[in-house]
Amino acid sequence: MNRTVALLSIAAAFVAGGTLTHVVLPAMAAENIVAQVIHVPELVGDALGPASPAGFRSKTFMSADGSTISVQDGNVVKHMHPNTNEIQYILEGTGTIWLGDKEVPVKAGDLIIIPKGTPHGGSKPDGRPFKAIAIKTPPQAADDTKVLN
Repeated sequence: MNRTVALLSIAAAFVAGGTLTHVVLPAMAAENIVAQVIHVPELVGDALGPASPAGFRSKTFMSADGSTISVQDGNVVKHMHPNTNEIQYILEGTGTIWLGDKEVPVKAGDLIIIPKGTPHGGSKPDGRPFKAIAIKTPPQAADDTKVLN
């Protein structure tokens, strides 16, 4: 009897998980896709949202099943995302950033690949702070940033 109940419970959980994955999550994920042209050079100040205490701003423009795309401006403290991969394309700024355990020189036009769990952050800009497009996959959860020293 217990074996039958256990097998039926497992089967019910499997069906519920499959239903959630194929019905509910796609409906939630596709909610932020809008055909648009974003004039990135015009995005300054409050157009990128409120500034953090360090002056960092970020605004998400697209959130879909599996990824988000945002524009970020300013430097962010060294941190990591345990569950999110990140790709950054530097639009403006030159200097060095933290990537892994070292500082790496970057400039406008550079593409930075940051696997989940990799320490990274703005470090030493030469003049103006960095402005970048950031693609995160899967979409970053609110609790998926761990600040590092």
